[in-house]
Amino acid sequence: MSNLILPQHLATNKAFTRVFQPKKLSFGLIAPFKGYPEGPIPDMDDHLELAKMADEGGISALWIRDVPFYDPKFGDVGQVYDPFVDLGFLAAATKNITLGTAGIVSPLRNPILTAKQAASVDRLSQGRFILGMSSGDRPVEYPAFGYDFDNRAERFREAWEMIRTLNEKEFPKMATQYHGQLAGNIDLVPKPISSHLPMITIGRARQDMSWFANQSDAWIWHGVDPRRSKDIIKEIEELGDGKTWHPFGYANFLDLSENPDEPARLHHNIFLRAGRNTLMEFWKQQEQDGVAHITLNLKPTRRPAKEVLQELIEDVVPHFSLV
Repeated sequence: MSNLILPQHLATNKAFTRVFQPKKLSFGLIAPFKGYPEGPIPDMDDHLELAKMADEGGISALWIRDVPFYDPKFGDVGQVYDPFVDLGFLAAATKNITLGTAGIVSPLRNPILTAKQAASVDRLSQGRFILGMSSGDRPVEYPAFGYDFDNRAERFREAWEMIRTLNEKEFPKMATQYHGQLAGNIDLVPKPISSHLPMITIGRARQDMSWFANQSDAWIWHGVDPRRSKDIIKEIEELGDGKTWHPFGYANFLDLSENPDEPARLHHNIFLRAGRNTLMEFWKQQEQDGVAHITLNLKPTRRPAKEVLQELIEDVVPHFSLV
């Protein structure tokens, strides 16, 4: 990676720097933080216990997904609960770990309410929140909300700008095409603890590369060929302003083998099975290539959740730890 740096408002943000630091790789867990290979709906009875375990064990972030409906063709409802309700619950039960959304489907949500919910979680967690936003990947949900699937890219960008404006300015004025008008006579409270709430993009969100390089504080993709990581990072740098670092990461489904030396096998650039020793070799290479963060979804694993987390916490995370 070149000598690009984080702007001051992010370099001093504890939520952001627990996840993103130059030339270092960190790991987050996608809720429900456990395996559930047999079906689309996980048992959530140990949700809080696993979150506390990750918090105390040095995992960088807990990522909560936005899945309003169960779509049998998609076959996964994430952590079941509404993301912001779940985040409020986790904010009260954890102390250090960053809490993030991966990601809020902004074209399906009112950006004013999203801005208020995001600022509320940031305040309740004492500044440990990152707002990750996406455009949605389940077309069947759009008719239920009465929204057009085809204009989600434009709605995403406009929602992004509105959320940023509401959280950073007092009594803002803003005219929008899809989301209403701000006349400057009302203000949104609370405001986030930081003057700049970290906002990152999850998935492509139908945006071009220059948008990620200049608008999004960071970008987490999925289905990435690890051999392309360096090229993606280089393109982001070349399209940026020449000064600001915009971190890049990606998501993997992880099936952690009981055999620590089982070779790493990656299927469809997203399903990763390996033993911890080969994983560390694989991830060290990704760290050298400039990847800043990997979000781990344990859905495929059949091993007990606490056993898998303990192995990651004791034998993997310390070799990459940012904290």
